[in-house]
Amino acid sequence: MATYQAPTREIGFVLNDVLGVGRLAKDIPAFAEATPDMLLGLVDEAAKLIEGQIAPTNHVGDAQGCKIKDGNVTVPEGFAQAYKMYSEAGWMSLCNTTEYDGQGLPYTLAKVVEEMLASANVAFSLYPGLTIGCFEAIYANATDQIKQTYLPKLSTGQWSGTMCITESHAGSDVGAAKTKATPNGDGSYSIEGGKIFITSGEHTMTENIIHFVLARLPDSPPGVRGLSTFVVPKFIPKADGTPGERNKLHAANIEHKMGINGSCTCVMQFDGAQGWMVGERDTGIQNMFVMMNLARILVGFQGLGQCELATQNAIRYAIDRKQGKAFNGKPEIIEHPDVRRMLLQMKATTEGARVLGYETAMYVDLSHHHPDAAVREVAQDWVELNTPLVKAFCTDSAVELGSLAIQVYGGHGFITEHGVEQIARDSKILCLYEGTNGIQAMDLVRRKLMMHNGRLPQRFFAAVRKELNADAPLGWITRPLGRAVDELESATQFLIESFKTSPDTAGFAAVDYQRAFCLTYLGWNWLRMVKAAASHPDEGFRKAKHATAEFFIGRMLPQVHALLGTVRAPTESLVELDAANF
Repeated sequence: MATYQAPTREIGFVLNDVLGVGRLAKDIPAFAEATPDMLLGLVDEAAKLIEGQIAPTNHVGDAQGCKIKDGNVTVPEGFAQAYKMYSEAGWMSLCNTTEYDGQGLPYTLAKVVEEMLASANVAFSLYPGLTIGCFEAIYANATDQIKQTYLPKLSTGQWSGTMCITESHAGSDVGAAKTKATPNGDGSYSIEGGKIFITSGEHTMTENIIHFVLARLPDSPPGVRGLSTFVVPKFIPKADGTPGERNKLHAANIEHKMGINGSCTCVMQFDGAQGWMVGERDTGIQNMFVMMNLARILVGFQGLGQCELATQNAIRYAIDRKQGKAFNGKPEIIEHPDVRRMLLQMKATTEGARVLGYETAMYVDLSHHHPDAAVREVAQDWVELNTPLVKAFCTDSAVELGSLAIQVYGGHGFITEHGVEQIARDSKILCLYEGTNGIQAMDLVRRKLMMHNGRLPQRFFAAVRKELNADAPLGWITRPLGRAVDELESATQFLIESFKTSPDTAGFAAVDYQRAFCLTYLGWNWLRMVKAAASHPDEGFRKAKHATAEFFIGRMLPQVHALLGTVRAPTESLVELDAANF
């Protein structure tokens, strides 16, 4: 059975030695007490709960799934108890503002905990994850009255939250949504319509569920310009803040899925449910993106968690499993060159992606809280650039590494009892929800490259080149990384120009370009990790970092050139091919 042990040494290395997380406490007055020692102490405490109480629910949740009867959803055995322990211990409120019963700690810490939670049980992690997202959306846009009513209980997890966007006819085309919101004349609205794929839409683990719903007013314009957002509770709060009358909404069904079976994915029906507008009318798409942009980072961390789960189980199995003899005569399969190749690919990907994810989280903290406006602007540029990278690369890698874990296990990997096939099944949804990874690639090419006259990618190129110029002795990394940066910059300029006249060319190139960008970013991460590891007291740790970096630079970074070779490939005949001829 797949098991999980939190990689606390690796987490501490990335936070302290590679990224210098102490900067948050030093530069941001609100985080003055969030020293590296405090943060890592909290990581250790979270790890104990997650390893001991939540990880054991992973296989049970997959095997039992969720069940619905008469509109009531039952979650798998152990989930309710685990949720109670997790929320009451305060892990859901880490980075929420103290004004609404949060702890006011760095967003970075919350993401580290979410990575561990997603490794232990990614299906379970969706219950607190969507609740935190609902909190963020209401906090950013709602009136003080709505905030006072809902945020304290969402912050602590006493109430849970959802995001209700998708309809059966309107997936990525959000503007096609038909759910109606009719004014009641008393400041509330009557919400009518159906939503699909609603994570955590119905369960009894919390005393109330708060739905953040996208709907259209009767006189609003068509498309995305006519959408508004509403808070729609399962139970309408009474004057004293406790749950009151049951609202007119219910789960019509739950989806039976390829993976994340412990997460209840509901078809929600709103039959004149009472809701209250959040933000200004017809600004719903902007309001939703507050939630979605941070949710995309969250999903990236879910992917990172599954990468870690796949990697550590594959390594553990390869060390223990004896099968045949390698060229050196040893029977453990980790001695076979091809198995070692797979494990090094898994390590290189997971450890490099962790730096990408944690760095992005730190930039979120800096963009929100740093006292210097110029620093906040730079940090926000990095958040904008990195969000599609984190979401796409970490989740694509989760699927890839899940498959590699199965390969390392051989035939045993295909058997349910070993648990690694669940990683592949659970991970695929991560590439799809909160905007497919193709949409992330188009976001990168169509929006992020163009913002502020190309300022975002130029910040990246300048930062990497600064590191390259400072590290001549590490030529085995800096020379190939420098070539990758040069070629990526050239391809970036080509895409910026070609999108103006030939958007189909950019569209065909977007996914390959995005992966090339991510691999180049990981090359920079590995340069920084090798530098940081040089002074590490553990010789074995230093050697492992050096060997993994050597593998990445020699066998993964060269993919950048092949990927970017497709960017300029002609697309005319591909676009002109009649759909009937496919």
